[in-house]
Amino acid sequence: QVQLVESGGGLVQAGGSLRLSCAASGRTFSSYVMGWFRQAPGKERELVARISIGGGSTSYADSVKGRFTISRDNAKKTMYLQMNSLKPEDTAVYYCAAAQGPYYAVGTPDDYNYWGQGTQVTVSS
Repeated sequence: QVQLVESGGGLVQAGGSLRLSCAASGRTFSSYVMGWFRQAPGKERELVARISIGGGSTSYADSVKGRFTISRDNAKKTMYLQMNSLKPEDTAVYYCAAAQGPYYAVGTPDDYNYWGQGTQVTVSS
């Protein structure tokens, strides 16, 4: 089992940057595929990016490609999301999540087993 806590959200102007962190407790962080999701008001939760167990494979939603970078440090049991060139449409609650399934098969919220409480990101125009 793993417990997840996000941090780093806040209010930023369009074009600015934020770095989200997801700190994990428990001994098995390095056994999980990790993902960042977001959910805007009135919208479904969507996968923003995911990263494989070792960090060698990553994938991104088309809407954030080239602007966001996901990474992880298994020794520190922490995952990151560097968000650059932020847009108002990036405004949402951002969640980190851990999945026990294989990297290629964990593309939806239902595929993830553990969730953080979320952190608000607001981008003003």
